Amino acid sequence: MAKTAVCIVDQQRYQVVDGMRLEELETSLRQMIMKDFPQAHNSSFICSEHLVHYRLAKMDAMIENDYHQNDKVNAQLSKILANNTYQVVDVNNELESSLTFGQRVADGVARFGGSWAFIISFVVVMLVWMLLNVLPIFSHHFDPYPFILLNLFLSMVAAIQAPLIMMSQNRAAEYDRLQAANDFKVNSMSEEEIRVLHSKVDHLIQQDEPNMLEIQKMQTQMLGEIQAQVNELRRLQPKRRRNQI
Repeated sequence: MAKTAVCIVDQQRYQVVDGMRLEELETSLRQMIMKDFPQAHNSSFICSEHLVHYRLAKMDAMIENDYHQNDKVNAQLSKILANNTYQVVDVNNELESSLTFGQRVADGVARFGGSWAFIISFVVVMLVWMLLNVLPIFSHHFDPYPFILLNLFLSMVAAIQAPLIMMSQNRAAEYDRLQAANDFKVNSMSEEEIRVLHSKVDHLIQQDEPNMLEIQKMQTQMLGEIQAQVNELRRLQPKRRRNQI
């Protein structure tokens, strides 16, 4: 006759193959049972029917905890996205739309003054000016050597060109300031979102995946116990037939 034991839950007697001792269970499952039955000890017996109930309860608790953590991370991400009302600004369009006529002129002068076209044309004008006042082409030279009038014109050009270039440089500094502020806003938004996504990925790796493996392990144990019960029934069946004969 097969060995029997009393189930700690319903106090009914079962065959040992139809259940397990508490010492054979994993710690968390054993603690769940002992919490409901403080009088239980490691050698106490629990039948398969009630053991399945506790295992399913443990699975439900693990799944519910995973859902809770995922909902918490999703709520954080949604809150960040809802609070970030800052719109990414196209700095180029923003500055172009606010340009005045004087600023456009300053940009044009600075652009032309820093080109080879300006250098070549300026050199050509000075050479022509000096040739006209040195070579005997005309009877009267309007600016003879040492080209005082030319020096005056050059000084006037430099005096006018310098502040125009400075105006353009100030606009370039304003552009850099707006671009830096825009980059800072975008980087702050991205950093906060990436931090929340990292926490979600860490939760999936560190908790969800081990929980899934634990659930698979429990399912495998349950299948193994069912197989053990089937094998025990097969072993007892010939004996029952012989007893009946």
